[in-house]
Amino acid sequence: MRRLKAAWRIGWRAALCAFLLAWIFQAIFLSEGRTAAAARGLDWDQLARLEQWRIAWTSGPRELWHTLRLVHPLALAASLLCMLLTILLGVARWRLVLKVQGLDLPWGRAAGITFVAQFFNAFLLGSTGGDIIKALYAARETHHKKAEAVVTVFVDRLLGLWTMLLFAALMMIPNASLLSRRRELGAPALMIALMLGGASVVLGVAFWSGLSRRFPRARHWLRKMPKGELLERSLDACRHFGESRGFLLKAVGLSLLVNLACVLQMMVLSAGLDVSVSSWAWLVIVPMIFCISSLPITPSGLGVRENLFVLMLAVPEIAVPKTAALSLSLLAYASSLFWSLAGGIVYLSLKKKQHLEEVTHEENVAAGE
Repeated sequence: MRRLKAAWRIGWRAALCAFLLAWIFQAIFLSEGRTAAAARGLDWDQLARLEQWRIAWTSGPRELWHTLRLVHPLALAASLLCMLLTILLGVARWRLVLKVQGLDLPWGRAAGITFVAQFFNAFLLGSTGGDIIKALYAARETHHKKAEAVVTVFVDRLLGLWTMLLFAALMMIPNASLLSRRRELGAPALMIALMLGGASVVLGVAFWSGLSRRFPRARHWLRKMPKGELLERSLDACRHFGESRGFLLKAVGLSLLVNLACVLQMMVLSAGLDVSVSSWAWLVIVPMIFCISSLPITPSGLGVRENLFVLMLAVPEIAVPKTAALSLSLLAYASSLFWSLAGGIVYLSLKKKQHLEEVTHEENVAAGE
């Protein structure tokens, strides 16, 4: 029964992913098919539906491939470097989060685990599914601070998501007139605002709430829950982040650099395809798309991300052709997939276990004696 439930959970999301991809490809290929039919002197509206689909799926993929081939090789190389930069900045942020818990993970090991997580991101739900694998590795890296190590993974992701949401919300201000004129942009903007509110509440409660201190019995009932001790340790670990001076500022600063690298990646790809989009528009559209596609809806966010790129870039004020918009999304995903494959190689070669250097308060005191 459990296997059936697990298969169902994975199956319906995979089916949704396939449906969304088929939907966007069908819409774009039909547009290309109409153009191809007109070039042959055919009246598109007089053709049977099956004939329309045949022309669409014959000419559409060819036109998409032609558009993808137009991208300049230097733009592809720059896109790969931008993607690598986001990964390395993520490693730096995770190490910063680990140190708050008194855990020191060497750069090489942290990078290896992050690349493995990137590999699993390619087919797990959302664009953050690899964090589950990262958390499992983090727990295996320590004898005595398993709960704290796992918490660092999710706090790292929460801070990254919260910063990107905040970045998108701030960029909505100079783009307010554009967002208000088009429902295709306004609806995602509203979703970002709601996500930012929710993430802010979670962040505030995790770092600073101290609810259990105001309600002493809360801890008593928490301990009675399944895995109650681990939950209590996780809550205590979260409090350390709120108490650590300067931590939040440093983590947000690194996250902002990740956001800028993501925007820069789309800028160089659009330049490589000779697609004109203003920098201000990219600054709001990229974080909006990446935040929404990070939700655990489809594997690696596929389908969700492509639909958003086409929907948002095709508005008259931006006027990117649908085929080019889809190409931009696929090229960005290809850069991510390239480093996912590199992560697969790391996964095959990564040692099974290597313990963190656990820097506890007692050890520091002993060292000073």
